[in-house]
Amino acid sequence: MPLFQLILVAVIQGITEFLPISSSGHLILLPGLTGLEDQGQVIDVAVHVGTLIAVVLFFWSDVRTGLIGLPRALAGRTDTPGSRLAMGLIVATIPTVIAGAILHFTGLSDALRSMTVIGWTMLGFGLVLYWADTYSPAIRTAPEWSLKHALIMGLWQALALIPGTSRSGITITGGRRLGYDRESAARLSMLMSIPTILASGTLLGLEVAIEANPAVIRDALIAAALACLSALAALTLMMRLLKSVSFTPYVVYRVILGVILLGIAYGT
Repeated sequence: MPLFQLILVAVIQGITEFLPISSSGHLILLPGLTGLEDQGQVIDVAVHVGTLIAVVLFFWSDVRTGLIGLPRALAGRTDTPGSRLAMGLIVATIPTVIAGAILHFTGLSDALRSMTVIGWTMLGFGLVLYWADTYSPAIRTAPEWSLKHALIMGLWQALALIPGTSRSGITITGGRRLGYDRESAARLSMLMSIPTILASGTLLGLEVAIEANPAVIRDALIAAALACLSALAALTLMMRLLKSVSFTPYVVYRVILGVILLGIAYGT
């Protein structure tokens, strides 16, 4: 694959995975809008691994706490901050795993990969994010995350399987509706991405492992590294901006892109 395309795919994935503007939607649109060949599942897996590394590094303190508490959580004990966080992430991931398996094995996931669907989800869920961010109270912080709230945010996250929805955008929406402040909603959303990316990456990785050859592995490593760097930059920028800026700029971008895509979809 040409280096330019690898860079383009990796940067798009790295930036859009954690900003509430939908990485899957942008990656699906890339070949159709640029005329480039589809990057294929091997590169998709690689850039997801890159963004996974980025979020683990950025939130290492939280990740370490969750890992320490994981054995207690697996034993059904949630009496420490780490075990509560680990159990919350497990609970939040279950709805997405179930819904993802249904879509994948029924073939419905491919049916949803259209410009029309992405246009409507960009527009619609962008407006839902604006509503939740503007009219929800900020009365909770991340340490107050309960298993009930983890399940609710997990159900919101399952909606992100529809291309264009944005996993981070929909989980931040859910977090804000539950009363978490912007930074806490974003933090919980990013932590929720870790088991979700692991689950989807493992599934796709097993399917594409037989395609591996030296050239593909080289491209995958390059894409993963670039996606990791761009994701770290996007995470740093967003978390800093949330101290003084709302999610409105992302909503504006989503609405504009959604309208453009719908215009193209219905105009052809």
